[in-house]
Amino acid sequence: MSARAGIVVTGTEVLTGRVADRNGPWLADRLRELGLDLAYNVIVADRRADIEAALSFLAARGMDLIVTSGGLGPTADDLTAEVVGAFQRRRMVLDEALEGRIAEILRSLMRRWPGADPDAVRTANRKQAVVPEGATVLEPVGTAPGLIVPPAEGRDGPTIVVLPGPPRELQAMWEAAAAGEALRAALGAATEYRQDTLRLFGIPESEIAETLRAAEAGGVALERLEITTCLRRGEVEVVTRYEPSDQAAYDALAAVVRERHPDTLFSDDGRSVDEQVAGALRERGWTIATAESCTGGLLAGRLTDLAGSSDYVLGGLVVYADDAKTALAGVPPELIERHGAVSTEVAAALADGARAALGADVGVGITGIAGPGGGTPAKPVGLVCFSVAGPGGARLTRSAQLPGGRADVRDRSTTVALHMVRRLLAGERDDGGDQ
Repeated sequence: MSARAGIVVTGTEVLTGRVADRNGPWLADRLRELGLDLAYNVIVADRRADIEAALSFLAARGMDLIVTSGGLGPTADDLTAEVVGAFQRRRMVLDEALEGRIAEILRSLMRRWPGADPDAVRTANRKQAVVPEGATVLEPVGTAPGLIVPPAEGRDGPTIVVLPGPPRELQAMWEAAAAGEALRAALGAATEYRQDTLRLFGIPESEIAETLRAAEAGGVALERLEITTCLRRGEVEVVTRYEPSDQAAYDALAAVVRERHPDTLFSDDGRSVDEQVAGALRERGWTIATAESCTGGLLAGRLTDLAGSSDYVLGGLVVYADDAKTALAGVPPELIERHGAVSTEVAAALADGARAALGADVGVGITGIAGPGGGTPAKPVGLVCFSVAGPGGARLTRSAQLPGGRADVRDRSTTVALHMVRRLLAGERDDGGDQ
């Protein structure tokens, strides 16, 4: 059986949703890469009793490793190191050498805050050099050191890796933690896992549930696989984790999905539609531009999320008002008057306008009613019109009634648009002709 791990994310701001948890998902991937079986991801407030309860909960369930994030700063509510030390029955001691290294870091940082009281800053940050006795110190990336804290000698229990909250610091520090000798005992029972992802678009999650039942009835050893399905950004993801010895079972499952869903399975190698569009644009040497109304630039933002997107993304027009559609994207006012701003005709004009305004090979136009107001019986909230135009008259245009609230409609619109770009780059077009 593989070693088991749990994550404790501390921070009242994360618990209440003011700050999104980026550390838990990132650490989950890193633990999987090490062959650890992640059992729990717990988010707690900056309260001593809550952190203690989370550690006790995980230890009672047989975790071999616990990773915490947050609570290592210089203020009174930064309690993680102290709580972990007490939990592992290790007294807190001042590491004078660490204090000196933190002081050197502070000296360089003080240039940013010329008005700050240096004595007050040093006193507050001295707290960060007080660590559980016997812990392995992970060198600071900011001012907070990380820690690897085994249970006290003679005691059973998990090893606890204590990491800072800022993702930039945590991610850099994890590499040192994972490579160090201090984790070898906890990782002794680690198992190699593989993880593969199938992505489908234009299919309800219920159909995948039926496909899994069919696969099992057909003799696929699903019990050998850990399968997770989820609907995310309008796509269905089938994520499967398995040991190398069960590769045949996964291959059989993937074959069943390919056979039953040839038109909706768009990725069997884990690549997202974003990556596929980027790769296809690069392969053709084409550029892309957008003209967006209801999405307000979200598609352009998504296109530029990938590093190196300047190779193919020229820019985007945010044309929320009708006058902006005319002035920036060249949509004829009479077209808007005749068909309405939310129409496939205007979406097509926006796609053409994006191409013309920015000199792109591919233009994307989006216009719709994201809500919560503004809908009519003929054009209800959630109606979005799309058009993608390319060289030689290539075009795909459609409308879709998208579910959910305002944020859902806007986000799903970017997914629909990217899949239309993917299809156009694959040679599809409205009139069925060759590109």
